[in-house]
Amino acid sequence: MDRVGHTLALILTLGLLKYISLSECVPNAQPQVPCMFVFGDSLVDNGNNNGILTLARANYRPYGIDFPEGPSGRFTNGKTIVDVLAQLLGFRGLVPPYASAQKNAILRGVNFASGAAGLRRETGRNLGDHYYFAEQVEHFRSATQTMKKIFKGNDTMLSDYLGKCIYYVGMGSNDYLNNYFMPTVYPTNYQYTPKTYATNLLQEYTQQLSGLYDMGVRKVAVVGLGQIGCIPYELARLDNSTNKKTTCNENINKAIAMFNAGLLQMVKRFNTEKPGAKFVYVNTFESSKDLVSNATTYGFSVVDKGCCGVGRNNGQITCLPYQTPCQDRTNYLFWDAFHPTESANVMYARKMYGSTSPSDVYPMNIQQLAMA
Repeated sequence: MDRVGHTLALILTLGLLKYISLSECVPNAQPQVPCMFVFGDSLVDNGNNNGILTLARANYRPYGIDFPEGPSGRFTNGKTIVDVLAQLLGFRGLVPPYASAQKNAILRGVNFASGAAGLRRETGRNLGDHYYFAEQVEHFRSATQTMKKIFKGNDTMLSDYLGKCIYYVGMGSNDYLNNYFMPTVYPTNYQYTPKTYATNLLQEYTQQLSGLYDMGVRKVAVVGLGQIGCIPYELARLDNSTNKKTTCNENINKAIAMFNAGLLQMVKRFNTEKPGAKFVYVNTFESSKDLVSNATTYGFSVVDKGCCGVGRNNGQITCLPYQTPCQDRTNYLFWDAFHPTESANVMYARKMYGSTSPSDVYPMNIQQLAMA
C-alpha cells in the first residue's frame, strides 16, 4: 500500500475526523470501481419517493438542512451512508436517484432505494406508495437494458462491466417496523413466529439476490439490520411506568437478531454456491451497539432521542415539516425517530468500508471488495 493508502487507512481506523472527502486527500483520484448501485429503504433513499403519493418522503425542511442541495428526499440532515460510501470509493459526485437519473449517468450507477420499502409487497403500505425490493430489482433490469444499448448489444462486455461494480443492498427494516410489529394494521404477527417470519423474509431475499446474480451482479454488500428496538420511535413506546430501567425493546431486537443470523448464512451460501460471487455481510447490529457503547469516543453525547421530533425521546412523532431541529446535530446519533444523523452515517460508512474486524464486516470490508 502506498503512503496515501496508509494515511487513509489510519484515518479510517482511528476515526479522528467526523467528515472525510477522498477528493481532498487524493486529488483527481479515480473511483475504485466503475459504478455503484443501491437497493434499500429510507436509510439510503435519495429522492425516489419525491414524485409519488406517499407519506414516506423527505423533500422538505428541516430534512437536508446540512445537505448542500437542501431537501433532496434524503431522510436525514445531510448525507446518507451510501453518499459517504461513494466518496470513500472515490466517486467525484453522489450516486443519483433512479427516478431522475439521466441515461448517460446510469453507467456510473444509480440508487433504486425507496422509503417504506421492504422485502414483502405489502410492507409499508400504511404510508402510501413506494418501490418494494422486487420492483427495485426490476428497475435495475430496465437499467441494464439501457446499458446494453450503450455496449451495442454486447452481453459479454455488459456482464464483465456489471461484475466490477459495487452493489449496496439493505432491506428488511420496514418488514419489522411497518409490518410485523404493527399488528393493528398487518396480520403477519399472528401468522408467523419471529423465526418463521425471518425464514419467510430470507426466502424472498435469496430469490431477489439470485435474480440480480443472474443479471451479472457479483460484488454485493448485504447490510444487516440495526438495533431497531433502540431507535427513538421504539424507545418512546416503552412502558417506563415501573422503576425498572429499560433501554431498548429487546423483543424487537431478538427478532432482528434471528433475521441477521440467517442473513449471514445466506451470504455464506452465495459465496460457496455461486461461481464468482463476492458477497459481504455488513453487521449493522454490532456497529450500532458499538456507537452507543462508545458514544463519547465517536463524538456523540445524545444516543436515545432524535435531533428533530415530538414527544418522549423526540420519537412519538417524527420530524415535522419546517420544525426547528436541534442546533448541535453532530452530537446526536439519531436525526429523527427512525434515521441516523449525517455524523452517524459517516461512522457506519467508515466501518463497512475500512474495518478489519469480522464483527463489523464478513468476510472482507468494502474497500477489499472493490479490489477483489
